[in-house]
Formats: sequence, structure tokens, C-alpha cells
Amino acid sequence: MQRFTDLRVWQRSYSLALNVYRVTKALPADEKYGLVSQLRRAAVSVPTNIAEGSKREGNRDFARFLNISEGSLAETENLIMLARDLEYLTPAMVAPLLSEIKEVARMLHYLRVRVDPKASFATREAA
Repeated sequence: MQRFTDLRVWQRSYSLALNVYRVTKALPADEKYGLVSQLRRAAVSVPTNIAEGSKREGNRDFARFLNISEGSLAETENLIMLARDLEYLTPAMVAPLLSEIKEVARMLHYLRVRVDPKASFATREAA
């Protein structure tokens, strides 16, 4: 397996996490331990789980960590929309983040299916 830093999905999700840190500086100070903290943790969890999963021995484990990253990415998306709807972030600040989240989600899903096609089949069967 290649080094996690060589994975484009890790690079994009890491960049997304950096951008989330930057935009959350605009949130009110009283959200420091609430929305800011939760949003930052969710965003950081995406590339962190990709990195951790890439070092697991089996493909099924790696796929599981990619799925955890997908969940954290969905949490990040939800929290960004909440910050927008609370008018803490402007639509102009949020639009590029949501666009990037959509692309990272696509990449994560594609990688997860490539890493463990059986896991994807099991997910479809359960639905």
C-alpha cells in the first residue's frame, strides 16, 4: 500500500480540514467549545481515519476506516450547513466547502469500493 500522504483523497480531505479551521475563526467566541470544536474535530477526523486505516493489515479494516471517514465527512457537512443557517458563516464562505465535501465524499466512496468490493456489496444488500 502506498503512503497515505500520496492518496489524493487524503490530500483533499487534509486541505478541507485546514480550510475548516480557517473559516471557523469567524464564528462567535461563545461557540468556541460548541460548534467550533465539534466542526473542527469532525473535519480532522476525515484525513486522520484515512491515515490510520491505510496502515491496517487487511483491506476490510481499511474499508471500515474509510467508512468512518465518510461518516465524519457527513458530520462536517451538517455542521457547516448549521453554521450557515445560524448566519455564522456566509453562503460565500460555505459554498466552496460544500463543493469540496461533495468531491471528497465521491473519492472516499470510490476508494472504499476499490479497497473492499465485498463491503460495498454488503452495504447495498442491507439497504
